Amino acid sequence: MVPAVILTWIPVVLLLDRDASLGQQRLLGVGTWLLLLALLSREDNRTRVQVAVVVAFATAVEYCFAGWLGVYIYRLHEHGFNAVPWFVPPGHGLVYLGALAIGRSPYVVRHRRPFVTTTVVVAAGYAFWGLAISARHDVLGAFWFGCLVAFLLWRNRQPQNVTPSATPGALVFVGAFVVVTYLELLGTGIGTWTWQARDPILGIVSIGNPPSGAAGGYGFFDAAALSLTPRLLQWLGSARRKQREGVVVQQPVAAHHAAATGSADA
Repeated sequence: MVPAVILTWIPVVLLLDRDASLGQQRLLGVGTWLLLLALLSREDNRTRVQVAVVVAFATAVEYCFAGWLGVYIYRLHEHGFNAVPWFVPPGHGLVYLGALAIGRSPYVVRHRRPFVTTTVVVAAGYAFWGLAISARHDVLGAFWFGCLVAFLLWRNRQPQNVTPSATPGALVFVGAFVVVTYLELLGTGIGTWTWQARDPILGIVSIGNPPSGAAGGYGFFDAAALSLTPRLLQWLGSARRKQREGVVVQQPVAAHHAAATGSADA
């Protein structure tokens, strides 16, 4: 259900944004946040923290590469840092949650090898098309395809299980390739955002519109989520334990009006 909801919401928001004012665009952002929170309410704490980490990292990337450097620009880019629409940060959370949901679905898990192999073959063909055939020479897409394969190999070493709280190993990139490629083709096709023909920093890296291997970029978000989530969960658990211990110790003392202890002479 989660992937279907997300894959339906993406074109709805992009089509409504096509002629939206800045205020209307912000309402779309509020709606996207509400949808993300509603879907996360059905998830466990680990998944919620993972998605939160991805949203934080992806938002920083958006304001750096779109708002500041202009590697890609959104439709209302003349509004400065408001160039990043409000629906984009929660949208990254939806994309990652959709990738997780696809990767841990029992059907995909049962057919793990064919799905991973198909993803690599299709992504390789797309990267080759962008690099050798497309009118826009897509070096960045080919680089990100290499990242996608590297992250697939890295995640493939991790154990796979089908529980709802499981991190789906390499299969998360099967889901990421589906959702990110779908999103990028729709977003650039509708005109919500446009990638520059070359990187604006050095001007030497050519970029497709969209880059063919964009899903490989999500590997960095996924790595951040895997690295930080256990630490954040440990910190949250420790904070809750301290809070509970404080309540348990302080309430009986206050209820019985216990006197403070002190030293006495023998």
